[in-house]
Amino acid sequence: MLVGRVVGSVAASHKNEKLEGAKLLLVQPLDLDGRDRGAPILAIDGVDAGVGDRVLLVQDGKAAQQVLGRGTAAVDAAIIGVVDSLSLEA
Repeated sequence: MLVGRVVGSVAASHKNEKLEGAKLLLVQPLDLDGRDRGAPILAIDGVDAGVGDRVLLVQDGKAAQQVLGRGTAAVDAAIIGVVDSLSLEA
């Protein structure tokens, strides 16, 4: 599981029928200090997140499929939560 920030959305006029109605978002993974880590990831939104939200992201296809409840749809990443706060204990 990763923490990320939604940085954009993707519109697709044609997609697999199992993904019809799914919102596609671009998520920038973050390190624990909130800095960008790697390249943005295209993910299916399972929690009605929006641009600017800090989110929880799974990148395992099987986990993403199970969370979204879309059967065996071709899913690599899914947003599974919106982060309200994050604190680190030293």
